[in-house]
Amino acid sequence: MENKTIIEELIRRYPQFEDITYKIIEAAERLIRCYQNGNKVLICGNGGSSSDSDHIAGELLKGFEEKRPLNDQMKNQLLSVSAKRGQFLAEKLQTGLPAISLSAHSALVTAVANDTDAHLIFAQQVIGFGSPGDVLIGISTSGNAQSVVDAAITARAIGMSVIGLTGATGGKLKACCDILINVPEKRTSFVQELHLPVYHALCMIIENHFFGNKEQ
Repeated sequence: MENKTIIEELIRRYPQFEDITYKIIEAAERLIRCYQNGNKVLICGNGGSSSDSDHIAGELLKGFEEKRPLNDQMKNQLLSVSAKRGQFLAEKLQTGLPAISLSAHSALVTAVANDTDAHLIFAQQVIGFGSPGDVLIGISTSGNAQSVVDAAITARAIGMSVIGLTGATGGKLKACCDILINVPEKRTSFVQELHLPVYHALCMIIENHFFGNKEQ
């Protein structure tokens, strides 16, 4: 599917996105550039946004709507390690785009919350995982989640780009973002409902760039 078609379909189903379409495209281009340069994506959010973080990572780490066969070099390396099981792995494994949900490490999250400060659960992981050129996607319906804001501040200090996914106002996170996708709702549940089609579109555009229109 062409990127233009992805965006047109998004606007057809969600006309309220028309005014923020350019932000979605800009965010997709920033994420594509991140991956082209060999970097990775970190994602964080609380509550329902924590689930969104896991969801985004899942769409990036394996095939979403396109097939992602391993390249011949990787297939041959698997076969060189184990002729029998390597063949199975070569056929079944998919090329992944590196993405880490910072909500996924419960032992670390609870240790940080207990030992230092609960607001630092994501910032501490940004310190550990983050490198210049990486991208942080910070999700907060209000834009005021301190843990997400602290992660964004830390990411910017490292030299990472920050993409914010928020409700209409952008909250405190707005000042810490390179790109802010602020969907036109304020009520938490309504904002969350609009975040999903936005990040699905982002993942489709990224996947289409790297894996679309190729021989399978």
